[in-house]
Amino acid sequence: MNNTTIDYADFAEYDRRQRAIERHLLAAFLGGLAVGLLGMLISGDGPGWIGQIYDPYAYLALSLAVGASASGFSWALLTTFLAAVSTLVAAMGAGALRGHDALDIIGGSAAGLNWTLVLLVGLGLLAYVTRRRDGWGDLAAGAIGAALIADVVDRSTPGFIDSEHAFWPGPAVGVGLASVALVLLLRRNTRGRVRALALSAVFAGLFTVVLGAFVAGWIPLAV
Repeated sequence: MNNTTIDYADFAEYDRRQRAIERHLLAAFLGGLAVGLLGMLISGDGPGWIGQIYDPYAYLALSLAVGASASGFSWALLTTFLAAVSTLVAAMGAGALRGHDALDIIGGSAAGLNWTLVLLVGLGLLAYVTRRRDGWGDLAAGAIGAALIADVVDRSTPGFIDSEHAFWPGPAVGVGLASVALVLLLRRNTRGRVRALALSAVFAGLFTVVLGAFVAGWIPLAV
């Protein structure tokens, strides 16, 4: 007769992981609802700089936090998608109650809505990849920093696509410094931080050049 030994510690560890995943899914969903509802409640109320910082950086911060805390790449994909969808649905629902058109709230159109969803999920996945200690983690952190800095440049530069006169200098400087600090926090050693910051500068510079060429008409693309 064979004697089998059951290691109950393994079952306990498996149960803890399953419960952690369940809590993460619930937190992503509730966090998305809270961020979306709060964004619509403060929209048009209070100082203008609050809305300029909240939209879109609160949504981006939620995706980054959810992706970075996921237990695996597949779970990062699922939870960031769940958080993004709940955020968009909550914002659209709250906006509809206040008499706003749903597509005017997020993205401005159906295509803009889809692009926003892809951007939020993509940043969440990049945030998960930053947990790696190799060059891929540095590349992901650099891409996140570049995306945030490029958005700041776009919103603060007159004549660019989403330029806002009131965004410069206060909100732009604050978000720019926060973006640099985020890149530093995402890496665990000096070498990784330097590489990530360098990649952020290169990617953001390339984006700015391409965007400037597009605005100037050198790149003939129809919007």
